[in-house]
Amino acid sequence: MKKYQEFNLGNVKLLSGKILKSAKLVYKTYGKLNKDQSNVIVLPTFYTGTHIRNEGFIGKNRAINPNKYFIISINMFGNGLSSSPSNSNKLQRSSQFPEITLWDNIYCQHKLITEKLKIKKIALVTGWSMAGCQSYQWAAQYPNMVKAILPFCASAKTSIHNHVFLEGVKAALIADTNWNKGNYKKQPVAGLRAFGRVYAGWAFSQDFYRDKLYKKLGFNSAEDLLDNWAKDHEKNWDANDLLSKLKTWQLNNISSGPLYKGNYIKALQSIKAKTILMPCNQDLYFRKEDNMFEKKFIKRASLKPIDSPYGHCAANPGNDKNFQRKLDLNIAELLT
Repeated sequence: MKKYQEFNLGNVKLLSGKILKSAKLVYKTYGKLNKDQSNVIVLPTFYTGTHIRNEGFIGKNRAINPNKYFIISINMFGNGLSSSPSNSNKLQRSSQFPEITLWDNIYCQHKLITEKLKIKKIALVTGWSMAGCQSYQWAAQYPNMVKAILPFCASAKTSIHNHVFLEGVKAALIADTNWNKGNYKKQPVAGLRAFGRVYAGWAFSQDFYRDKLYKKLGFNSAEDLLDNWAKDHEKNWDANDLLSKLKTWQLNNISSGPLYKGNYIKALQSIKAKTILMPCNQDLYFRKEDNMFEKKFIKRASLKPIDSPYGHCAANPGNDKNFQRKLDLNIAELLT
């Protein structure tokens, strides 16, 4: 039995005007679609996530329950499963892979859901970090299709500070002499390891390190955690894939595209979905203040911030049981 499914899109014209050749989306479904198609939940993937990592948000004792809902977990472009620099058409491999926006991702996800799965309504789009960014994009791009969204530790537009943070981890990666402007023959290992070590300082809060909470995650010291993050990025990620998704993240803005033509306020006001915004107060780059601004213009939005010393990684499955409990309560509220 195949572990996932593929949807072949053929050649796709991107928001940039370029063509993504032989595009494909990899996805996995859980549960069964009910007769009136009212039980659909869409779970896009986050920055270093796949549908497998998304399984940490799903469970028979969780709000996203496969016994009740039809869950569609979709891998975003650039994550190594869906079309990415590492697996794309030979003419678009590696450094030749085109720039992808979240508009492009959701345009193609919409085709999967409507053309392949024949679904017309979505009960909820939710996700962590970049997956949460995609939930806003869904609600703005297809406002009549999405009933509810719950982006957690995310934003509808990447802030300048968030953009700068990403430039920092990018700089660490491409400083590797083996990077060769993306035309490497072997992975730039030193750059990947540096990327992981720098990122670890942003993923958790200052309190996390002050209180040595890394010990609760199984690390004896901060250095052990840093080394783990370095090894994870070295072993599990292609450098061009990481940078492709990073560019997508930097370009995140729900007003990009033909509908709103850069009018960010209009894009927020267009969202019809019932919305719960769930930031972590200790998140170092997806800040509550950005969600507070969004709430002013999303008609049916509520803001439910949470405290966690785990910072952005409070949402990572298994890290913070209190975050998980409140996330499930919020999801249940939207699905009621």
